[in-house]
Amino acid sequence: MDDDVVQRVLQEGGRDYYQQQPSTSSSSPSILQSLPLHVSFDHGYYLLVKSIQELRSKKDGLVTVGIGGPSGSGKTSLAEKVASVLGCIVVSMENYRTGVDDGNDMDLIDFDLLVNNLEDLISGRDTFIPVFDFQGRRRIGTKAIKSSSSGVVVVDGAYALHAKLRSLLDIRVAVVGGVHFSLLSKVKYDIGESCPLDSLIDSIFPLFRKHIEPDLHHAQIRINNSFVSSFREPIYKLKCKSEQIEDEHASHVFHGKEAQVDNFIEMYLRPPSASEEARINDWIKVRQSGIRYYLSLGDQRIVDKNFIIRPKAEFEVGRMTLGGLLTLGYNVVVSYKRASTSVVEGNFSLSLETIDTLGETYLVLRGINRKMVGAEASRMGVNGPWITKSYLEMVLERKGVPRLNTPPLSNAPNAVLASNQERLFTAPKPLRVSSNSANRLEDLSQPWTRSPTKSKMEPVLATWQFVSLDPELAHGFVIDPTSSRNAMQLAPMPDSYDLDRGLLLSVQAIQALLENKGLPVIVGIGGPSGSGKTSLARKMANIVGCEVVSLESYYKSEHVKDFKYDDFSSLDLGLLSKNISDIRNCRRTKVPIFDLETGARSGFKELEVSEECGVVIFEGVYALHPDIRKSLDLWIAVVGGVHSHLLSRVQRDKSRVGCFMSQNEIMTTVFPMFQQYIEPHLVHAHLKIRNDFDPVLSPESSLFVLKSNKQVAYQDILRILDPTKICSSVQNFIDIYLRLPGIPANGQLTESDSIRVRICEGRFALLIREPIREGNYIIQPKVDFDISISTVAGLLNLGYQAVAYIEASAYIYQDGKILIEVDHLQDVPSPYIQIKGINKEVVAAAGSTLKLDGSYTTKSYLQLVLERLPALRGSSSGIHSQQAARLQELVEYIQSQKEASEALKLGFAYTCDNLCPFLLWCSNLEVAEANIYFDHLFLRPLIDLDDGLDMVVALLEMVFVIKEEWLLKLVCTRNSADSSVFLQA
Repeated sequence: MDDDVVQRVLQEGGRDYYQQQPSTSSSSPSILQSLPLHVSFDHGYYLLVKSIQELRSKKDGLVTVGIGGPSGSGKTSLAEKVASVLGCIVVSMENYRTGVDDGNDMDLIDFDLLVNNLEDLISGRDTFIPVFDFQGRRRIGTKAIKSSSSGVVVVDGAYALHAKLRSLLDIRVAVVGGVHFSLLSKVKYDIGESCPLDSLIDSIFPLFRKHIEPDLHHAQIRINNSFVSSFREPIYKLKCKSEQIEDEHASHVFHGKEAQVDNFIEMYLRPPSASEEARINDWIKVRQSGIRYYLSLGDQRIVDKNFIIRPKAEFEVGRMTLGGLLTLGYNVVVSYKRASTSVVEGNFSLSLETIDTLGETYLVLRGINRKMVGAEASRMGVNGPWITKSYLEMVLERKGVPRLNTPPLSNAPNAVLASNQERLFTAPKPLRVSSNSANRLEDLSQPWTRSPTKSKMEPVLATWQFVSLDPELAHGFVIDPTSSRNAMQLAPMPDSYDLDRGLLLSVQAIQALLENKGLPVIVGIGGPSGSGKTSLARKMANIVGCEVVSLESYYKSEHVKDFKYDDFSSLDLGLLSKNISDIRNCRRTKVPIFDLETGARSGFKELEVSEECGVVIFEGVYALHPDIRKSLDLWIAVVGGVHSHLLSRVQRDKSRVGCFMSQNEIMTTVFPMFQQYIEPHLVHAHLKIRNDFDPVLSPESSLFVLKSNKQVAYQDILRILDPTKICSSVQNFIDIYLRLPGIPANGQLTESDSIRVRICEGRFALLIREPIREGNYIIQPKVDFDISISTVAGLLNLGYQAVAYIEASAYIYQDGKILIEVDHLQDVPSPYIQIKGINKEVVAAAGSTLKLDGSYTTKSYLQLVLERLPALRGSSSGIHSQQAARLQELVEYIQSQKEASEALKLGFAYTCDNLCPFLLWCSNLEVAEANIYFDHLFLRPLIDLDDGLDMVVALLEMVFVIKEEWLLKLVCTRNSADSSVFLQA
């Protein structure tokens, strides 16, 4: 996708490879060109991986990467994600400390040792890197690194781009933003505009402008990380007093397991401008662990039933950051010590935590899966009573909220604490970049390295407001004015929000509705296909523990068979209304189950509102249609995501052939139903969410895939899957590849130049496949989304041509951890097996168990099919003549469906403009006179369209006097087989 950009990522004049003369071959352009990039985190990750692969293929020896930036910007997250894909060595500069931070931590980094380690690895020698114990505040040993263990080494740290290291780095990456910017934004919001941004930076991050920022401008890839905190992967916590667990259970849990002991000091800072009544959500939390300090903004948590749900929102800061906040006027209003003894098993942990101020010990269960945490509590025999208050709330309940200018709440003597604060947190003096250094920076009024993503900090937790609903102005809906529940509704949020903040606001809205209106709460999530509705609904359900119902369950079989997925009439609105009514009245109801493979309803499942499940989410394209949303409590609109990705992809393809089209023009052609029948309803949403997720670039959406054509027995596949969770299915599919003529190519058809559309069981889906290939692995997005036949026809109308055709049958086996797919491609003699999963090690183990090692291929099916066509190799076509005939037949069918749909729309428009007034007029005529006018109308061609007659009969009902002979005349224009239907109508 970004091959042309990747070619220019690396700067000329780096390490040994840079000294070579550029190749004179025209087959591949030089990658040794400089291009400063300011990209998103996901895009930067993608470019970094592609750049490493590009450089590794063109040079011998080790590839070295430096990732630098301020604390909290996301350096370590980026390094870990790259390592998960490339299997590289990550060297953290934190382990090169020589002692405890005294405020000038750059002097405490052992650059000489780090340089020696890098030189050893570059020269092919094994080396030993240090290991630092942050609790003990000292270096405790070394770790051996073999030079042959990886072809890539990543150095991660604030000073990773320092001048002492730059000459040893092949690729230099700067990461700014994240919670680093968030803290700047919040402080600026708290203290007002009186303090310039530079002064804030010098106070909070005194080393940044002098020692870190100048080095970031030497980066070849510059990443602006907009991530702040996210409930996408929250931590679920159950908490109770320790005496609630029996002694034998406690001993069993801790017996034979290595317990981790930690001692923390937790402090809460109140903003200088805050009143005594200010919410604790506006406070800044600082947690001290040994010599490390971790900061989070506000009390970012959600309480649902017995669970405390927290985002991953903490980041490490230096001690001088805390001193800078105190100097700016923040006050430590609460502090307490927390002693913790924990055991960890995978993604679950159990802790005994003692709070000195409370004098109590608490049992805390944590995990990333809500059901698993609850199940572990039951297994241990712990049933509460559960505590959902934070330690801060419990301390304030016992001690009261400190008044302004009073010492903080603490068991320590106030004088001692005050003296400790004065000794530990010395106010830093503002540091200024020298004029010479400043002149070397880019000429920007506000450099990219210090620009907060928001000019004003939004409140960490927004407050939903309720407004009275006037029955006469209720959007035409029938409202019972006597019902207090219906007399109020949520006031819409004024702005749109990104997915992370939108998820938090969605859950807060549900909680506000439960508190103010009670059970049940019915939510609707609407938006175009691929925007992220289903993903958002599932994340909300994981947090609040509720049911999700897809509107796809209400498809009518006859419409599905005609590919009318994006047509509102394809929904069984009567059954949907009944289900919503039953839920509203707390009655048990039966929700349909639709089998998308067979295109028919396969049964029903019971749904009942209860205290445990008082929320139901309906998600679908038409969830905010007026006929549906009038019965819902919360309306959420989601746009963007894969839907926007397709629009951007088409716009990029058109520009590559010299034709610029706006996304609005493309949308009109590719998603005709969206602008006419979906978008107008989204503007009424209480909450509008823009999903910036990119299915190609995001490392969070990746699947690791191993592919082989080695034969594997069916019984062997079943043996490696969990027999209690295994499920299987068979799919027959056709993949067609659409390509825009004129796109530059090397004479070969490639997946990257094509849009891949899969037709499976009568459904059309867009397959997002621009994978990263690393070793034996194909790392590809796990995002496909359904599209209508009109979208495919729209692509053809924009000039795309169907250039390849693959027909196959897939036998799929999965158990929740891995998916094994055996694909039988037409005209290919042996099947291919694919092992897919989100965990690389699990996928590798499955492949080894099936004895596939050494037989893997990373080629796409398109490449494999092209290789079997030697006569066509190097051409832009990849199909047999027989396949070409089938493909042409398929294209003609798609276009005919589009033409029929457009003709029907024209017919409807003509009918509305001409038939209605005519029928109203002719109802006053004698039948004989009416028949004369009827025969001369341009009506006969219209009612040859199947769907047209339903509408015509509906219009006839508008006529006050319709004689039987007149209706019979209308029916006779159709064949006799339809007569009974329309006579009945």
